[in-house]
Amino acid sequence: MENILSQVLSVAEAKVQYDTQCKLVLYQKEILAWILKNTAEEFFDLSLPEIESCIEGTPEISTVGVNPGETNETIHGLANESKVPGEGSIYYDIRFFACVPRGRKRIRLIINLECQKSYYPGYQIPTRGIFYGARMISSQFGTEFSDSHYDGIKKVYSLWLCLGVPEYIGNAITEYHIVKRDLIGEFPDIRDAYDKLSVVVIGLREDTPCPNDFFGMMNTLFSTTIPADEKKVRLKTKYSLRMENGLAKEVDLMCNLSGYVEEKGIERGLKQGLEQGKKEGLKALVRTLQPLFGNFAQLYDAIVKNPEYADLTEEEVREVI
Repeated sequence: MENILSQVLSVAEAKVQYDTQCKLVLYQKEILAWILKNTAEEFFDLSLPEIESCIEGTPEISTVGVNPGETNETIHGLANESKVPGEGSIYYDIRFFACVPRGRKRIRLIINLECQKSYYPGYQIPTRGIFYGARMISSQFGTEFSDSHYDGIKKVYSLWLCLGVPEYIGNAITEYHIVKRDLIGEFPDIRDAYDKLSVVVIGLREDTPCPNDFFGMMNTLFSTTIPADEKKVRLKTKYSLRMENGLAKEVDLMCNLSGYVEEKGIERGLKQGLEQGKKEGLKALVRTLQPLFGNFAQLYDAIVKNPEYADLTEEEVREVI
């Protein structure tokens, strides 16, 4: 059992390191500029260098809590992953500010970028994105606006990057945002008064056609089949990424971790370890319950009432006994 637990912990640690490294690649301003250019309308007409210059300071990685009062000064990988209510603290993967020129003025946007390895994590991604966006709006009270000065609220974007989406989705981008609809009559249309929240979901799938260079670049960046050296050359020559500014090192580290995960069969090892752990847990449960019931039928009914063992057959339980 100790060896199984050690295996599971080793797998989890490697996955934490890989997920954290993905964030360190994504938070490079050069990569963020590509993402903003293709997801946020305020940046559609700007060049990639112009967008980079719009990003303020250094983006925050897993340090800002989604819920009030949550902070953390270090990167802890999956320990800082957002969780559903009741499961622990919730942190933004990456959060940053951008100032965009609009005529003679500059508008300030607050942007959150989340990286998902599954399009079906147990909840609807747009719904979670709305929650994150709403929190970014409400948390502006006392900083971006105060009292009843609601016009000071800055627009927020919650961007969700989903790696390896199903084939029927392929490479896609969808935006969910607030729009005006006149039901009876018409109020004056002041878009800035309500255009305050957008959720954008980005789907990547390497083995499907790429409709533009953005998907080509992103699928190259996160490819698990392209060797690191070839990947860096392609990113530099085809997509003009500056690989000498620290991005190359982060890409190397991400590829090394990805290779380690694949080489060790990490997903398979985790599944096997968890299945073995479940079997050991069942043995312990049987030892606890067996003295309390007079026959096998009662014992079996008591075991399968536990959701973790609800799918067990009588034969499987008899084998454990």
